[in-house]
Amino acid sequence: QLRLVESGGGLVEPGGSLRLSCAASGFSLETYAVGWWRQAPGKEREGVSRMSRNGKGIIYGASVEGRFTSYRDNAKNMVYLQMNSLRPEDTAIYYCAADPRARLKPRLMIGDYDTWGQGIQVTVSS
Repeated sequence: QLRLVESGGGLVEPGGSLRLSCAASGFSLETYAVGWWRQAPGKEREGVSRMSRNGKGIIYGASVEGRFTSYRDNAKNMVYLQMNSLRPEDTAIYYCAADPRARLKPRLMIGDYDTWGQGIQVTVSS
């Protein structure tokens, strides 16, 4: 019943921007921490960000910190990933994921997440 659906992906030029959306249904997203992950062909899934339940504690992977921003709109039961200064290396399938449990320390750990979206393609190319 719990479901996450990503949208907003597509093709963008290097240096451009894109905003991904993650819509939740079957549960209230405000009671979950939300992570963004990405996976390029032949590579392991990489942690992009993790946002705490209240939206105030956010960590980012080193490769995206300073360029990407994650934020919530609880009224819409949605989470967003604003991606700026995009590079070809950012090309991947992007996933949002939800974690219902309290965590002592923020971390990018793939096993923390119970519910995953289907993923959406982001391609950065001239």
